[in-house]
Order: sequence, then C-alpha cells, then structure tokens
Amino acid sequence: MAYLVLGNGAVFEGRRIGAPYDRVGELVFTTGMEGYLETLTDPSYFGQIVTQTFPLIGNYGVIEEDFEGDSALFGYIVRELCDRPSNFRSQYTLDEYLKKRGIPGLCDVDTREIVRITREQGVMNAMICDEVPKDLTHIQGFAVQNAVASVTCGQKRVWASQGKMRYRVALLDYGAKRNIIRSLCQRGCEVTVWPANSSAEDILNDDPDGIMLSNGPGDPKENTACIAEIRKLLGQKPLFGICLGHQLAALALGGDTVKLKYGHRGGNQPVRELKTGRTWITSQNHGYAVLADSLKGKGIETFVNANDQSCEGMEYPSLRCFTVQFHPEACSGPKDTGFLFDRFTDMMGGDKHA
Repeated sequence: MAYLVLGNGAVFEGRRIGAPYDRVGELVFTTGMEGYLETLTDPSYFGQIVTQTFPLIGNYGVIEEDFEGDSALFGYIVRELCDRPSNFRSQYTLDEYLKKRGIPGLCDVDTREIVRITREQGVMNAMICDEVPKDLTHIQGFAVQNAVASVTCGQKRVWASQGKMRYRVALLDYGAKRNIIRSLCQRGCEVTVWPANSSAEDILNDDPDGIMLSNGPGDPKENTACIAEIRKLLGQKPLFGICLGHQLAALALGGDTVKLKYGHRGGNQPVRELKTGRTWITSQNHGYAVLADSLKGKGIETFVNANDQSCEGMEYPSLRCFTVQFHPEACSGPKDTGFLFDRFTDMMGGDKHA
C-alpha cells in the first residue's frame, strides 16, 4: 500500500502504480471522461499531481500516435486502473507507460473525496509516498517553478504544411500541444516552432505571416522575459494566443491575472460567446485566469466561462490580435471551436505564397 498525503493533513490510502518513488506536486483534478492519454502528455500539467474524476482509466491502453507532447506531470491518481485494455490500437498498458516515463501514481483511491476537498478548500500540494510523513512542511512549501523553461523545445523546428503552403506561422512554444501544429498545418500553414526564450527580433526577421502563442504550465507572471518579447510582437503581425498565450498577451498589455480556486481542467467546460450568446463546450487546462476589467480601453472580452464567469477570451482589434483561454485544437475533443484557427488564417489574408 501507499498514500496520498494532502497539504492539509488528509491521508488517502491506495495501491502503487507507475514509478516506485515518492513525489510532491500541486494536486489538481480533470473532469474529462476520455482522453487520458492527451492529459498525460499535455506539458501544461508540469509540476502537478493529476486526479482523474472519471472512475475507470486505462481501458483503451496506450497509443503513442495520440500523444500531445512529453509527459510533464509529477503524479497520477485514479479510482480504478484497467490492466487489460481492449482496443485494436493499444500498444501497452497505462501502468507500463507510467513506469517508462517515471511517473508515480496511485489507484484504488477515493477520487470523489479528493475532488470534494479540492473544490471546497482550493488547490493544494500533495505527496505520493510509501510512508505518511509526520512533518508536512516539505509538502506545504512546494511551488511549481521554472515551468515553461522545463517544457519548451530546445531549438527551432519547421513543420511542413499539408498541401500547398498558404501561410508561414511562427509558434512560440511555452509547452505547445502537438495538435496546435496539426491544426495549422491542415490549413496550409508552414509552422516554425520557436523556443520560449526566442527574441522578437529573430522571429520578425524570419518574416512570418502570423504569430501564435501556445499553451503552457505555471504562473503566467513568472515569465517576465517572454512577456517583454510578446510586447514587441504585438501589432507587428496577426497574433493568436491559446491558454498561457492568452494570459501572457494580457500581461504584455498591462493587464492582470489571478489564480483560480481550483482551475478548469477537462473536456466538458462550457464557454459563452458574448457577441452571439452561444455556448460552446470546450477543453481546458489552466489554474489562472485573465482579469478582463484590467484591460478596459485596451481589449474587448469575447468569451466567458458559463460556470464562474471568468474571462475565456479577449480581442485587441487595433493590434490584429485575439486570444482564448480554452483549447480550440482539443484532442480528444470537443472540437466545436476549431473555427478559431480559420479566423486566424483569415486575419493573415489571402494566399500569401501562391
């Protein structure tokens, strides 16, 4: 047996899965009913111990073609782990995956109670361990740090468009999910992925038709150097930001962000478009939100979360820039808001490389 020890002193007993060592992280939960592979390979979970609310995980095994990036989470908690997956695409079991990637985890845990505590008391730190520590200082003192630097790519890389190239896009990689690249390539974009510490001058000298700011982990305010470079990019080219990119653009324009009580994570998050009144079901993974009021006179709020009314999108017409907190490229879904990529290509205008 092993334990999940929360920063408030609560202890949950379970059975070890994955890597056999102790780990401290920020405890969060995701409400997705499927897509556990995309969750496990989303770099935005860096530093976090992820609890799945859906009770059975691992039933379709591990399919490497579905990975969104490299695993960055610190731990994994499930109610019931399926050790005999049934799927013709499955390559091996989820437990094997966790062991290969060095991710400790627990199963046979009361995940409903863990989520209830998190919702009532807010996100807190926790530890996966073999023995319950008497002193919780180590757990309580943990903080997610150097998140973007830990998950960004090491060097620039170019991805070819599918079919005729229509546009060239510079993607700033703060922990980008692969389906952002796929979604752009499918629309005739050649995508150059740049490390997070790239300079605005280098990017602009490459003369892209548009710029994308990717998703990523951690506190957006930690990324002061990235924010300074984004400030130089705004207004120079059409710009589209997703998740952390949405937050960094707001900070670059003098806005503010705040940490949410327990964040939004999962593929069933309702978002209302203010212009039309329509509600979209979206995929999300973030613990911070932009304060729309801090951008009055600079931008227009376009989307709000239907549950807590937090900001889900901003538009800056004079700068040819728009950003969203949710994931329009979502895999395994929903894909209702994929039209935002079309909006971005429309902003770049015409077949630039016909």
